[in-house]
Amino acid sequence: MSIEGRFIYFLILFGLLMVAMTVHEFSHGWVAYKLGDPTAKYSGRLTLNPLAHIDPVWTFLLPLFLFMTTGFVFGAAKPVPINYNALRNPRRDMILIGASGPLANFLLAFLLSLLLRFLHLPVYLNFIVQNLILINVVLGVFNLIPIPPLDGSRIVSGLLPRDLAYQYALIEPYGFLILIVFLWMGIFNRVVWPLVNLTLNLFGVTF
Repeated sequence: MSIEGRFIYFLILFGLLMVAMTVHEFSHGWVAYKLGDPTAKYSGRLTLNPLAHIDPVWTFLLPLFLFMTTGFVFGAAKPVPINYNALRNPRRDMILIGASGPLANFLLAFLLSLLLRFLHLPVYLNFIVQNLILINVVLGVFNLIPIPPLDGSRIVSGLLPRDLAYQYALIEPYGFLILIVFLWMGIFNRVVWPLVNLTLNLFGVTF
């Protein structure tokens, strides 16, 4: 593929990633708002405008680095601020808010899979829809890893007894370092990709 072709390919995948990340973060903010916390709304994050969710490193540099090294585009948005003290039932609501982002990605991927199943799309639209499904599923599965500050850790914290949840939360400052070590050890190939493939099979999507 030419340099121009790779650049266009990156821009397409990056645009699809922005869609998936925006849906993910909006869902966190919307569920938090419905459960009593208006922080996301007052911070300008209760929106489907991708520009409100951009983080310079995780949204731009990480996807570019991964594309150059692996050919796959993946990244993260700026986390939506949540004030758990404002929630009506903080422990229960922590689980709901944590699960909302991945569930929104899975729901979007499922709805898109119905388009592939029931509509005969042109080749270029089929390519875009397939890759948007893949990115949403990867984003949903990855965020369910129970390592702070990923969404899976919020779910685990809400399920643990209070004293254990407090001890569990203490590892959050080291979360990204732990995550990098796990990725280096092959967690993506051993855990994330098998779960991604399982989800794609359930949705009837093949590449």
